[in-house]
Amino acid sequence: MDEKGVTPEDIHGIEDLHKLPFLTKADLREAYPYGLLAKPLSECVRIQSTSGTTGKRVVAFYTQHDVDLWEDCCARAVVAAGGTNEDVCQVCYGYGLFTGGPGLNGGSHKVGCLTLPMSSGNTERQIQFMMDLGSTILCCTPSYAAYIGESLKERGYKPEDNKLKAGIFGAEPWTEEMRRDIENSLGIKAYDIYGLTETSGPGVSFECSEQTGMHINEDHFIAEIIDPETGEVLPEGSKGELVFTSITKEAFPLLRYRTRDICVLSREKCSCGRTFIKMTKPMGRSDDMMIIRGVNVFPSQIETVLLNEGYSPNYQIVVDRENNTDTLDINVELSPEMFSDTVKSVTGREKKLAEAIKTMLGISPAVHLVPPKTIARSEGKAVRVIDKRKLV
Repeated sequence: MDEKGVTPEDIHGIEDLHKLPFLTKADLREAYPYGLLAKPLSECVRIQSTSGTTGKRVVAFYTQHDVDLWEDCCARAVVAAGGTNEDVCQVCYGYGLFTGGPGLNGGSHKVGCLTLPMSSGNTERQIQFMMDLGSTILCCTPSYAAYIGESLKERGYKPEDNKLKAGIFGAEPWTEEMRRDIENSLGIKAYDIYGLTETSGPGVSFECSEQTGMHINEDHFIAEIIDPETGEVLPEGSKGELVFTSITKEAFPLLRYRTRDICVLSREKCSCGRTFIKMTKPMGRSDDMMIIRGVNVFPSQIETVLLNEGYSPNYQIVVDRENNTDTLDINVELSPEMFSDTVKSVTGREKKLAEAIKTMLGISPAVHLVPPKTIARSEGKAVRVIDKRKLV
């Protein structure tokens, strides 16, 4: 604040929020572990941490009040997906330091659902409990939901054989095409949920039955959209980087935290009756956007093409640099039906898919169609991009 020449006396209301400096993940790492703690450690009852594997971890602190409010936010997401005390909610997000499991677990409890704290992995057991206990709501990453759907089909189950009615999926980017794919494979309605460990965890925003964006819990978080280059606050309806300010957190309240997620905010009236502002599904991230041969590329663009062309969401993007020129290779898994095609047919498919991706991106990729099950399956977050370039 000193650098910006701002004092607490300059802040009178939300209209002055833009005067405050931004917080970034780098600031949180620099302050690790206790530098941004706003309550005595004796009043804190929990920590959670991000899933990052490099550098200092980002650690978030919670008082009991913070935990209660977080679970309330997640409960709203469960209710928006149709959850009641009559439901069996299977939580397949990771537990431990990861916020996904604890958040949805607490939200499910608040609603009164019978909660299955499965955590991630052990798909055989997941399916056994799902079928035997009649799970009606599934909570996990979208890539794991797709994997469960695939695994059920392999075991001879049809979508109508399970009792699932809804899924609450988040923690990684996914497209509308992937949503339809999951809905068809599991026979459910798939709802999006959004959050960051830094601001509490899942439940910062959630999708309602209209599925035209996620309602932000504005009684707990103030949202802004900024130009990621200049930091200028943009008007409603503009595409830019999402910034959050926590207004009810006690232990770890963040002011103007840059999420790096690119989206749009809208106050258009929603048929569900909720009046909270809505954010679109993130359209990518300002920091995971790849610049390949001068073109901005988001993995979600490639996924959209794959699903539109009839391929599964099992793919991996490999970016490298040879002779000072960027290379873009995309490995795409064939379905068992496609794999039975002739070599000539597969070559034709690769060429057609490469052309479709070029139309979307404006640059030509090398597409490699690989046999089923050869791309590592994820029971947590899917590793979609391998960037081998030494850009630093």
